[in-house]
Amino acid sequence: MNKTILTITGSDGTGGSGVQADISLIARLGGRAASVVTSITVQNTLGIQEFFDLPAAVVRQQTEALINDLQPQVVKIGLLRRSDVVEALADILRKYHPQYIVYAPVLKSARGELLVSPEVYEVIKRRLIPLCSVVLEPTDLPVGPRTHGRANQLSSAVAYYLCQGDGVGEALLHARTCLRELPANYADGNTRSEELYNQFLEAVERFYNRYADVSFYAEQLNVSAPYLGQVTRSIAGRSPKSVIDERIVAEIASLLKTTSMPLKEVAQRMGFSSQAHLSRFFKKHKGVSPTEYKQASHFP
Repeated sequence: MNKTILTITGSDGTGGSGVQADISLIARLGGRAASVVTSITVQNTLGIQEFFDLPAAVVRQQTEALINDLQPQVVKIGLLRRSDVVEALADILRKYHPQYIVYAPVLKSARGELLVSPEVYEVIKRRLIPLCSVVLEPTDLPVGPRTHGRANQLSSAVAYYLCQGDGVGEALLHARTCLRELPANYADGNTRSEELYNQFLEAVERFYNRYADVSFYAEQLNVSAPYLGQVTRSIAGRSPKSVIDERIVAEIASLLKTTSMPLKEVAQRMGFSSQAHLSRFFKKHKGVSPTEYKQASHFP
């Protein structure tokens, strides 16, 4: 049998799943992989921000170029997000009939985000699944953590063992054993989320009375403001701005309760352009004016 495995799926720039992970695992096992990209993703270890799904004609051209030249007998399929892409692939696979087609339905991300619409999956069930030798389900995964890319790893391993001459049952057995032997964090990537979040909190503590701009803190941490937002939402379920504002409000409240400092001086100390500016900000977050808050705090 031709030893080349053709993987048809989306990209994952983190290397934890998608085309990159397929090539990596198949090479780790000693095989050779060729690839067709169906979707380019904007993502990092915190999740997927955007998809750029390739047109059916482009997917068709990639697939036919590789099948005509390399004649792979094992094809592994992952992320398909367009009905016309599914139709095109079904036509090609029916025409060239490789010996094995392994399909791992990629319907949701590791974070539970829906990746494929029900309408597209209906086309997959009607046109693609009847052509497949192996369709992997979540229950096929071996017990252990079901981390990012785990189903992807299993299908790649199955494809590899089929390419080595195993039957379907034997390939599944060997693939599950292979996954058990992988390090637990094999596809996790290197994320600095918690470390960065703690650095952000430290920066807020240092600069909250001078800077309320998210862009300032992002610059201090040498990351983009959108990425900082991803981190704070992932770790704390909050935006960076809400973290900064909460710290500012807490300090204003403390000054109002524990000192006799005039409101104008509080505004200057906290970096507000005016007393009125501070009052609007405080009332927005606390529901009462600074004066009302101060009076309530000193009520016998």
